[in-house]
Amino acid sequence: MSSRRMTTIAGSLVAASFSTVMIFSVTASADEGPASSKGGKAVDEAPAGVKLTTTLPEKISVDNSSQKTALTAGVKNDGSKDSGKIRLLVVGFDGLTVKNVQGCSPMEEKDLPEGSNSGFVCPIDNLAAGKSKSYAVDATFDLKKTGKICLPVQTGDGKKTFWQQGPVPFGTTNPSPNAPATPLLLGTDNKPVAPGGDTPGELPKTGAERELLPLGAAGASLMAAGMAGLWWSQRRPRRTV
Repeated sequence: MSSRRMTTIAGSLVAASFSTVMIFSVTASADEGPASSKGGKAVDEAPAGVKLTTTLPEKISVDNSSQKTALTAGVKNDGSKDSGKIRLLVVGFDGLTVKNVQGCSPMEEKDLPEGSNSGFVCPIDNLAAGKSKSYAVDATFDLKKTGKICLPVQTGDGKKTFWQQGPVPFGTTNPSPNAPATPLLLGTDNKPVAPGGDTPGELPKTGAERELLPLGAAGASLMAAGMAGLWWSQRRPRRTV
């Protein structure tokens, strides 16, 4: 075989390998859809001229081998006045565990809401009128379970909750355990994958109504202050193993 022909074949193999790597990279990455406030509602009344909401992607992608996923959590002020000091919480439930939120601090275990497995606090000194702020979230999703996430926006001291998105689920009604990654949709209860790669026969729910998150460490102090405690109340004591 001539050296020229060998060079041509080698070049084709390199190009093919590069193409394969690029395809895998796209498949394994987080494929976020448009940002959505689905599952969100106003709670305590915000200051006049301040309108705070949050957003989550319509679609994420979970690596079937590592269970890793990534998403963007956003908070915005659609009002006509600055927000002042506020904070965004990013909380995971069931099969969705929040591992890190860029620029934020992990919540102490005693401050986690009942039923949650992880949470981060993102302090914001001020969110100007018409502005938004985004946070990169690293998480894992156990596809054998359902998974939810919650984004409350509170005063800087956590005494009032102006807005709360969730706990809202991510999930799929058509699991693909043999694929490199599984796409999950916001607002869809996950149909868990059974150990053998099969799926349970029960059909999932795709509900619109979601309960507000009962969170608890500061519940007693909020009730003493005569506040509604929509976010922090009714937390049962945790059992220590």
